[in-house]
Amino acid sequence: MKALVSTLLVACALAAPAAAFAQTASPATPANAPVTRAQVIADLVRVEQAGYRPVAKDVNYPDDIQHAEAIVAQEQAQKTQQAAPGNTAVGGVAMTGSSDAGAPVVASVGERSIYAGH
Repeated sequence: MKALVSTLLVACALAAPAAAFAQTASPATPANAPVTRAQVIADLVRVEQAGYRPVAKDVNYPDDIQHAEAIVAQEQAQKTQQAAPGNTAVGGVAMTGSSDAGAPVVASVGERSIYAGH
């Protein structure tokens, strides 16, 4: 019995570090899944459509591709927002307007307030 308990404790001690490195990811897109060739090509096409032109001697390389990736990310965010407007909408109407509020209007007759003398 003592050997069983000590064997169980050693097994748990050895399994604990492996569980500490476990990563959670959605079943549809695992975090550690390798990127396919088709995904890389599709990503390159999206970045090129956003204005990035890959050339061999690009002196502005990091800035150019980061700018194009930011444009792609912004377009993706807009598509996501349009697909699920309930996140930013009230009563089924998107909140895209503005409101102007100011000081209350005091109605007056001549020089006197309508409340004068009461």
